[in-house]
Amino acid sequence: MASREVFVDTSGLYALVDRKDAHHPAARTVVERLLRGGRRFVATDYVLAETVNLANARSGTRVAIRVLDLIEQSAGIRIEWIGTSRFDATKAFFRKHADHQYSFTDCTSFVVMRELKLSLALTTDHHFSQAGFDALLLTASQ
Repeated sequence: MASREVFVDTSGLYALVDRKDAHHPAARTVVERLLRGGRRFVATDYVLAETVNLANARSGTRVAIRVLDLIEQSAGIRIEWIGTSRFDATKAFFRKHADHQYSFTDCTSFVVMRELKLSLALTTDHHFSQAGFDALLLTASQ
């Protein structure tokens, strides 16, 4: 099942729910195509928290609640929890790749993606490409 899943990063999730986001049209197009192809989405609790905080800061509580509603009401996305062992793996990854200036949340995503053998990420973040993943919203924007 993991090979049929696509990781959703903060930038992708935010673009999907905020119609004013510059990447919203591309995010909708990519998500619709992936859903038609039978793909499902996975995010982490860290990505969800980061997205809610971003939405709240940029657009207010209404959009932040839309993020929560999207996750709760969608059968097409599931949340992976970081937990202790993934947190420990993330600390090691973060330290090992300190020269890349990855955020700690990005590192949690990379750890989970590698564990689940995911290669695709709904994101505009070039760090995912640097880490060896296919950043779908970077290629969709080109």
